[in-house]
Parts: sequence; C-alpha cells; structure tokens
Amino acid sequence: MVAKILSSSVIGIDAVPVEVEVDLALGLPSFSVVGLADIAVKESKDRVRSAIKNSGQKFPPHRITVNLAPADLKKEGSAFDLPIAVGILTRQGMIPQDALQGRMLVGELSLNGSIKPVRGALPMAILAKAEGYRAMIVPRENAPEAAIVGGIDIYPVGSLAETLAFFNQEIDLSPEQTDLYTLLREQPPTGLDFSDVRGQEHAKRALEVACAGGHNILLIGPPGSGKTMLSKRLPSILPEMTLPESLDCTKIYSVAGLLDPEAQIVTTRPFRSPHHTISDAGLIGGGTFPKPGEVSIAHHGILFLDEFPEFRRNVLEALRQPLEDGCVTISRASGSLTYPARFMLVASMNPCPCGYFGDPYHSCRCSPHQIERYRNRISGPLLDRIDIQVEVPAVPYPELSAAREGERSVQIRKRINRARKIQRERYQTKGINCTAHMNTQMIERYCKLDDTSERMLQGAMADLGFSARAYHRILKVARTIADLAASEQIRTDHLAEALQYRCLDRVRMEL
Repeated sequence: MVAKILSSSVIGIDAVPVEVEVDLALGLPSFSVVGLADIAVKESKDRVRSAIKNSGQKFPPHRITVNLAPADLKKEGSAFDLPIAVGILTRQGMIPQDALQGRMLVGELSLNGSIKPVRGALPMAILAKAEGYRAMIVPRENAPEAAIVGGIDIYPVGSLAETLAFFNQEIDLSPEQTDLYTLLREQPPTGLDFSDVRGQEHAKRALEVACAGGHNILLIGPPGSGKTMLSKRLPSILPEMTLPESLDCTKIYSVAGLLDPEAQIVTTRPFRSPHHTISDAGLIGGGTFPKPGEVSIAHHGILFLDEFPEFRRNVLEALRQPLEDGCVTISRASGSLTYPARFMLVASMNPCPCGYFGDPYHSCRCSPHQIERYRNRISGPLLDRIDIQVEVPAVPYPELSAAREGERSVQIRKRINRARKIQRERYQTKGINCTAHMNTQMIERYCKLDDTSERMLQGAMADLGFSARAYHRILKVARTIADLAASEQIRTDHLAEALQYRCLDRVRMEL
C-alpha cells in the first residue's frame, strides 16, 4: 500500500496542494523522487535518510519511490522533507495511515532530525483552511505565523521524533493560539517624528496629502534640504493597516523569507529603500525561480527611491506597469507569476547635477543643457505617474535654529486616518481603499468641479501642457485635499493647492 501525505507548495504568493506518495518495494536499495522536483527537493533524499537514522529509527533497505502529485507542477524548496520522512515511516508501520487524514505537513529536516522553518507557511495555512483540512503540522518557528489564519489547528513540532510521537499519541501537543486584533493594536513605535524637522511646512503638507490619498510623490531640492529626513519619517504618519492589508503583506514577507521570527504578522506598513544600483529583477522581481522584488515587498507601504535620476533607465521604466496596475507579472518559459505591487512611490532628487539650481545660497554650475539632460533621465510617462511634485528648498538659518517644535506625527496621522476613513466608506463597493487608486469612471463620479474650478484647470492645462494622465492625477489630489478638509465638494482652493504640486512641469516650461 502507498502512503499518502498532504503537503503544499508555493507558487507566487499563493499555495497549491501537493500530495506526497511514498512507496517501498523489494529490490536493490534506492531512493528516487519524481514529480517535477527542483534540486532542493531532490536533495531531500540525503536529509531524510540521515534524519530518520539520527531520530533512532531504522531506514528501510528497499527501493523507495516518492511521487509529488500533481506531476506537472514545478515543486520548489525544502518543505517536503517532513512529509517524505513521515511517508517512509508510515510505510514501515511506525505511523498509522489514519492519523494522517486531514492533516497537512510541511517542514525542512536537519541531519540530526530537528525541523527547520520554511518559507510560505501563511499561504500554506490559508490553503489548508480553504481545502477543509482539520489540522496542520508545521515547524515550531512557523507556528505563530500560520496560526493567524484561524479556523484550523496548527501544531508546532521541533523534531522528527516529536512528530512520530505525536502521531502515535505518545505526547499531546497544544494548537498554537494567536489573537489577531491584539497584534494589530500593538504596533511598535518608529522612533522618528515629524517634529524633528525644522521648517519645510510646504513639503510636510504635501507629504500629508500624499499619505492621505496614497499618492506618489517626488521631492526636489538641493543637498541637505531635508528630503531624506522627511521621507524616513513617513512611516510615522501612514494610516493604520487594516486586517486584509496586514495579511497581504505577511504573505509576501513569508514567501520572500523576510518575516521577523519574533513577529507573527506584519503590523506596520512596509518602508523599502533600495540603493540606486539595484537591478530591474531586484526591483520588480524575477530570477531563475521568480521571487518578489522590492515593489512587491513594499505592497501597501512605501517604496523610497533616493537620488531618483541615478537609477538605471531600464530600472525606472520597469516601474511604469506596477505604478499603473498595482501588480507585477513575471513571465518565463515555464509559466507566469503575478505579484501584488500596490505601493506608494516616494522619490527624491536634486534639481540639477551639481544640486544647486534655484538655490539662493549657492551658485549653480550647470548649463541649461546639463540640467535638461539630468532631468530627462526620468521619462515623461514615468513622471506623469507621479501625482505630487514638490520643491524642498534649503532651510534658512532662523527656521533651522528656532526653538519651536514642529507638529508631531501623531497629530498629522489623526487627520490622515480621518481622510482614509472617508475614502474607505466612499469606495467600499469599488474594491479600493484610497483615492489614488480610482479609475476614470470613479474620477468622473467623485471629482466633479464647479464652473470656476473648471476654468482654472482649463487654463493650467493650456499653459503647462498637462497630459490626460496628469489631468486625472490633479483631480485625484484635489479630491484627497477635500477629504482632509472633510468637504464633500472639491472647492477652488483645493484645486489650486493640487496644481501647486506639479512643480517639475512649471520648471520644464521655464527651461
């Protein structure tokens, strides 16, 4: 009789069921794994053999065949070690087959029989619940992560010997328990606050608007003006995560192997800041065995790109699709994977190569041609996808040395949370959470202007040559400003402020 064990494999950020079939037959001793397994899976033979022997059990001198079904699905990773070992022990009569019914097993084995954590435990637990399994056996380090799903018993194990004793009812294991809502309330402090920043009230307001509506923003200013300092304090004013957003981020972190062992769930919005030397695969995702890139790891959070024009052109252009669609599709000959990538882009740059164009305290050494060539590193289509472009000038000495403390992040965050609440209620049937994600039909419905505002926007379009995409993004920003003011209608002052956040378009006209 063939032993059958339920397991799982991760494709993208979702798990798929895999049935591990183990057969022992007479013949020369051998150990083969079939079912489109990668190198890590095939190497499990040596880990399983040593783990069984070092757990005090006899390894069978038979012809062992392991099939991973469905056979046409690519299997990756080391999570099949534990189910393969349990299958061999079951065929030897050491574990009753009935004890395995309705239970999913995942785990990587060490040579001494201990069980190591695996990637993707959360999506596997979600799959186990969806498939109606009654329990899941996971490595002890993965148990808190898997237990956040709820509705299924998660049993943590630390070794193959402990797993064997559990199935034979020699020991009693308690299912892991997790209180999701308590975890979400216990958000760790960022340690950075907007009150640390002197001056730059215009930039602070622009960042508040960006966070309130989930808008992409570009900060332009000379070196030392505070662009990076402001950006790194954005997590302190980001709106609180909802439970679905937290689960989405945790799935991605689990698959990418970035989940903190001490944390059970991602409770704070991601803030990713890759270096400008990053490759397009590192930013977007990919590889021989595709993994999520920085844009997906920043899902529901912030992707901060410092020194924006210094990134390679092909890397920046790869951002256009995720900025527009909120997802990344990676295609390979063996198939394609789609990763979510609904992030808020925050970028910073100098106004010119030397950094001092327009600075009253330093003279710029760059010619108009050099400035134009520097700014053209950011293409028009990419710039159109950035809703807010704001200047961050050098801070004058009186403001820098002032003893008065600026507004604290907690006060700004309260206003942002109120605006986000308005937006969630407005778009609750539309499948989006914030204004930046509105489509054309939603813009026409929720961003209506009065006659005075229409004439203002028409004049700005004619003077600055805005594209249709820029037109829609101005309306979105104006809608967010109105939400911050708790106004149902977009007023003229809301639209005027939104138009002020297109500074790069104005400078291009001057050049």
